Amino acid sequence: MVNNLGFVRVAAAVPTMRVADCKYNAEQIKLQIQDAIDEGVEVICFPELSITGYTCADLFFTQQLQQSCMRELESLCDFTRGKAIIVLVGAPLQVDNDLFNCAFVMTDGEVIGVVPKVNLPNTGEFYEKRWFTSGRATREYAPGGVVPRIPLVELWSGEVPFGTDLLFCTRHYAFGLEICEDLWSPLPPSTQLAIQGAELVFNLSSSNCLVGKNDFRRQMIKQQSARVHCGYIYTSSGVGESTTDVVFSGSTYIAENGEMLQEGERFLRSNSLVIQEIDIERLRTDRQRNTNFTKDKTGHYRHINVAPIEREEEFTAPTHRVFSPSPFLPKKGEEDQYCMDIFSIQTSALARRWEHTHSETLEVGISGGLDSTLALLVCVLTADMLGYERTRIVGVTMPGFGTSDRTYHNAIRLMKLLGVTHREISIREMTTQHLQDIAHDMDKHDITYENAQARIRTLILMNLANELNGMVVGTGDLSELALGWCTYNGDQMSMYGVNAGIPKTLVRYLVKYAAENLFGEELRQVLLDVVDTPVSPELLPTDEQGEIAQKTEDKVGPYELHDFFIYYFLRFGFTREKIKYMAVQAFEDQYDEETIDKWLSVFMRRFCTQQFKRTCMPDGPKVVSVSLSPRGDWRMPSDACCI
Repeated sequence: MVNNLGFVRVAAAVPTMRVADCKYNAEQIKLQIQDAIDEGVEVICFPELSITGYTCADLFFTQQLQQSCMRELESLCDFTRGKAIIVLVGAPLQVDNDLFNCAFVMTDGEVIGVVPKVNLPNTGEFYEKRWFTSGRATREYAPGGVVPRIPLVELWSGEVPFGTDLLFCTRHYAFGLEICEDLWSPLPPSTQLAIQGAELVFNLSSSNCLVGKNDFRRQMIKQQSARVHCGYIYTSSGVGESTTDVVFSGSTYIAENGEMLQEGERFLRSNSLVIQEIDIERLRTDRQRNTNFTKDKTGHYRHINVAPIEREEEFTAPTHRVFSPSPFLPKKGEEDQYCMDIFSIQTSALARRWEHTHSETLEVGISGGLDSTLALLVCVLTADMLGYERTRIVGVTMPGFGTSDRTYHNAIRLMKLLGVTHREISIREMTTQHLQDIAHDMDKHDITYENAQARIRTLILMNLANELNGMVVGTGDLSELALGWCTYNGDQMSMYGVNAGIPKTLVRYLVKYAAENLFGEELRQVLLDVVDTPVSPELLPTDEQGEIAQKTEDKVGPYELHDFFIYYFLRFGFTREKIKYMAVQAFEDQYDEETIDKWLSVFMRRFCTQQFKRTCMPDGPKVVSVSLSPRGDWRMPSDACCI
């Protein structure tokens, strides 16, 4: 059942089986149903023709096999009585003079629907049209659209809904079924099912094993789940089905919206059960935002209400779902392409603005910290791409009261090694004079003291850009914008913000990637030291040893937590409760629940009160799946109450 966080637990099962031995096959299926119940599974899906076996060939025509199949189906259905689970199992069914390859949906001792296969393969080693009739035969055209020609079939328990137009609806979600080849067709039934409201699609399959086919099949499942924003649960016949010229491997996949959540081991000689939780709320969020995902009212689909037995206790937490603590970072094996795509996006965007404005120079404030380092690297890569001299990039160091020796010397070395023009303009005297002008006590290190420095630095950069016919490149990142951790009309402002679409954890990752892959040894050492330097605006005086005293993450919290919050709040609009739960799971070895709750409260408060800084943010390229640009992804009133 869906718990209060919006997850539903599903399973893809591959039982050991014997071709044409219905009793043995049904017994193995019962064992797996019980295992699934013990694991709190809501819906379990078995392979195509799992009662008889897929490779029975002309045995499908025999009365003995058909009658044995019906007896075991009835026994299996009775086995589900009083059990809190929905079972999807494959078997042939004779209707009038036709034999259909069907999926039976049963729960609490009743068959609540039967779905026939539509697309029958008839090439290579599979000749299903020899034995089965397509599910298309169950429909006919009538005024207003396609309607069922055979709406009901008679089973041992009475009349049951039959057809390809069945949508099964529980109290919390809806699901539909397709069978094997249906997915491989030009217009899979799952597409229309999803448009009609199915959030989960189950595929009962018996796809054989060939070299390279598994990768193709996996990719197709991921793509279909992404195309229709659904959870896609696929299971195929195991090795016991192998006979004559064909081999089966028992492939199982559970995908969600383009992401493969779980994949079972193949070629097992024992029962296989793959369990995973699908996030229904996540799917609905994407469907809401996809304005082309509208219900097709011309199709005739019957909604079958499903009321499975309620468990005494609903599962309270996804125990099989893994939440990455770094949702913005690349997956293993995709690092090079991911990072180079980001650099290409940043440099292409900056190059377009540089050419369009006919600026002679780019001005960048260089602090020796992560953000300004990444911005400088992007400027250098852009100049190289355009064939410009790197000296047209003007890096400006502006030492203040909190500038540490470490960051200062790293900034100097970076600019020297990269070959850009360096200008140094101290802000100490200017800030002192300004604070005296407004009668501010120099020993009072408050927000006025800090913001005065940030605004003076921006003043210098802007005026220097005017003097040099240049453009100020902003260094602030997505995480700072989300938290409002920037000075209004200070570092919040620039002429183009190349980092505005990149969260802090990704900034760190990109600088490290550049150090290890794009530059020589001497520059690599500097960049790696920048990566290891604590994040700080350096607006408060250093300590007695000249080290950084003001550390951002001590004040606002760990950026790895905030980036996690940003991703799930902006990308999916999850509740505070759900984000907290997911964070506790993702960071279980790093932060306790109390710590996560504390910084989540900080995030929610700061995010809701700092929108005014984002409303007037400069242009900057969108890079990851979320953006805070008021001209793009995020439009929010500045005076909204805190969520």
